[in-house]
Amino acid sequence: MGKLLQIRDVPEDVHRTLKARAAEAGQSLSEFVRQELARVATRPTEQELARRLRSRAPVDLGGRTSAQLVNEVRDETAG
Repeated sequence: MGKLLQIRDVPEDVHRTLKARAAEAGQSLSEFVRQELARVATRPTEQELARRLRSRAPVDLGGRTSAQLVNEVRDETAG
């Protein structure tokens, strides 16, 4: 069973918008907000993404700069 989450002091305009979007989706406000929270929870934060990038091993570019590599790929795909 899921956990209870109560949110207080939601601004009226935010509540109105969420309620309208829920109705548009054919959902109750609770269903809509639950779905949106689940969607937000699946996306990594900027800090999580940065941590992942820092944990990766450096890429050996063979002494070339990234700009040189981009130009090489452009030249190869151009013809």
